[in-house]
Parts: sequence; C-alpha cells; structure tokens
Amino acid sequence: MPDRAFIDSTCIKVHRCAGGEKGALAHGIGVNKGGRNTELHALCDEKGRALVLMLTPGNVHDCKVAEARLTALLPAAQLVADKGYDSKTLREWPEDRGTEPVIPPRSNRKVQYAYDKAIYRERNVIKRMFCRLKDWRRVATRFDLIITNFTAAIALAAAVIWWLQ
Repeated sequence: MPDRAFIDSTCIKVHRCAGGEKGALAHGIGVNKGGRNTELHALCDEKGRALVLMLTPGNVHDCKVAEARLTALLPAAQLVADKGYDSKTLREWPEDRGTEPVIPPRSNRKVQYAYDKAIYRERNVIKRMFCRLKDWRRVATRFDLIITNFTAAIALAAAVIWWLQ
C-alpha cells in the first residue's frame, strides 16, 4: 500500500490527420476550446511512477473517470488531487476504503473542508511525471489513428521512465 497516491490529468493535442474519418469519439478524441485533444488521466505514487493510465476524449471531466482509476489500485494512505476532483462522492468513496483525501475545496463550496497544505504542495510529483511523459514526441502530440496504438506508446514511455528512476 503506497503512502500517497496522486491523481490528475493532462491534455494531449491531436494532430489533424489522426483519428480517421468516422467515430472520433471511439478513437478517444474530443473537441473543446483548445481544439481536438485526448485527455490522459493518471494515478502515480510518491516517486512519480505511473500506476494507472487512462485515455478519454478531451472533453470528459476528471471526476467521471477518477473512481475507475482508484479501483484499479490498492488503497493508499492519502489521495492528493486538485480542486477539479472536489466532489462529495469523490471525498466519501476513498474514505470508505481507508484513504484520507487531500483535496482543496472549491471556493464556491458551502462546507469548506480542511486539508493538509504541506502534503498538497507535493502534488507537483504528478505534474513532473506528465512532463517526463511528454518528453516523448509521440506522447506529446498524438499522431496515431487508433487509440490502442497511442495507449501502447504511453505505456511504453511510462515503463521506460519507471525503469530509469
């Protein structure tokens, strides 16, 4: 059981020739104000090693796939996330599994939950993991037509990064 698990997501731009003609949603491509992109959702440990990786279309909210990532992992002592993951269900679900959520409350929340700011500052671990993944050109911009090929490229990059650490 890891001491801390960090959860976050990042956008990956999709090249104009990627995704094929039909079924862009089936290929994991979403459209938002930044254009066509794919969202990489990740869960990592305190050393910045990717534990769970998941791809969705770019217009899918983080909370919708957070529980799927958390079920793939043994409960950690603490779950560190940003304000995008601040929801009632996402706070209660880890607590039921024995995990303390370290999630700052949104400013418009009626009940302002307390959280450990010193632990929250360590959230840069997952941001650095995304930067190491995006050092790989094939991960930084998606050129693959099929999502399984792109998932394999990300898994390969994550395995090499894990091995080098």
